[in-house]
Amino acid sequence: MPADPPVLLVSDHVDGSVHVLTVPDGAVVGSLTGRHLSEHAGFLALPGGRVACVDDRRGELLVLDPFAGKLVELAVPVAVPAEHLACDPSGRRLAVSTGLGENTEPWSDLLTVLDLASGDTARVRTRVGEPGVTVLGGDDPLVVLRHREPGELAVHRFADLLAAPPGCPPVTPHAVLPLPDDGHGDAQVPGTGDVFAATGEGVHRARRKGDVLVSEAVVPWGSPARGWYLRLDTRRRALWSTLRGGDPDPLRWPAWTNQAWQHDLETGRTLHTELGPGLVFRLALARRHTAFTRIHPDGDELVLLDTDGTVRRIPLPVMEGAPRRGGTPWEGVQRRAVAASPGSDWIAVSRGGHGEVHLIDAETGHEVTRLRPGTPLHHGGHMTLRSLDDGAHGDPMGR
Repeated sequence: MPADPPVLLVSDHVDGSVHVLTVPDGAVVGSLTGRHLSEHAGFLALPGGRVACVDDRRGELLVLDPFAGKLVELAVPVAVPAEHLACDPSGRRLAVSTGLGENTEPWSDLLTVLDLASGDTARVRTRVGEPGVTVLGGDDPLVVLRHREPGELAVHRFADLLAAPPGCPPVTPHAVLPLPDDGHGDAQVPGTGDVFAATGEGVHRARRKGDVLVSEAVVPWGSPARGWYLRLDTRRRALWSTLRGGDPDPLRWPAWTNQAWQHDLETGRTLHTELGPGLVFRLALARRHTAFTRIHPDGDELVLLDTDGTVRRIPLPVMEGAPRRGGTPWEGVQRRAVAASPGSDWIAVSRGGHGEVHLIDAETGHEVTRLRPGTPLHHGGHMTLRSLDDGAHGDPMGR
C-alpha cells in the first residue's frame, strides 16, 4: 500500500459523526462524534490534502487534516446555518455565507470571513437570502456574493470585511453587477479572476478588473433544461453541471430529464450527455471519469462518463426509504452521495439509511468493496475523497 493512500471522509450530518477511511481497504483512521456538518456547504478542498467544513450545530468552521496524526487542525467560530463555503486560490482566506437551515424562509444576513494564517475573523451583515460566495485572490482579495431576488453579484474587499468592528455591522458592496433573479450554482477559475454563476438563461461569466467585475458573454445551456449546480474541472479548464428539465413540480421527479453538461473554457465547445430520468444532482470528478448518481423508482445507477466519451451505467442496490412515486425526492427520504478524487480512479457512492458506501473502480466499473463506516448515513450523508497531492484544491468552492 502507498505511504499515503487516498482517504474518504464520510459525514452523517443527521447522526452527527465524521469518519475517515483509507481507500480501498476501508480502515477507519479517524473519527469525530457530536459533529453535525453542513451538507449544503459541503467539503472545501485545501492544499496538502486538507479539507474545511462547517459544524452547523456548534457553529464552527473545521479544518481537517486526514493525513496527519491529529484530525482537527483548527476550529474557528462562524455564523450558521452555513449555506456556502469558499476560499481564495491560496486556501488562506475563507468565507462562509448563511442560509435557511431548518426554516421555511431566508432570515439570516450574516457572512463570516477568516484568515487561516493570521487567525483573524469577522462577521458582517450583507443581505438576507442564500447567497453564493466566491473569494478571488491577488494582492487585494475580493469576496463576491451571488444574491437572488433581486439577482446581483456584489463585490466586497476581503480586507474591509476582515477589519469590520465587533457587533456584526452591515456592509455595502463597493461594486455590483446585475444578474437574473434565479441564480444557483457558482464557480471560479483560479488565476484568471473569472467568476461564473448558473441562471435559467445560462452561465453568467464575469472577470475581475481591478477591484470590480466586468460582464462577459453568457454561456448558453444549449438545452431547454438548466443547471442548478456548477463545478470547475481541475483536470482541465472546463465547467460541469447537470441540466434538469421537465415539469418542476417535485411530485413529478421520476419524469425529470437529466443531461451532463460540459463546457470547455479553452475551445468554447459544449457537450451534452443524456443521463436518464429521475433525480440527478451533484457530480464527482475522478482521474479519467465524471460520476453521477441517478435515483429512480425503477432502479438506481451510477453513471460514469469517460474522457473519451464512453458512458458506463452501473446498477446500484435498492435503498429502503428511497424516494417514491407520488412523493418528493427531498423530504424524509434516503438519497446518495458521490465522491471521487482527480488523483485516483476510485468512486464512492453512499447507500443512505444502510450505512454502506460502494467503492467502485472507474476503470473497470466493478464494485471492489463495500465500506461500512459505522453510521446509518441518513439522507445519504456527504463525502469527499482526497489524495495527498490530487490538485482538488484547484476548485476553491465547497462541494
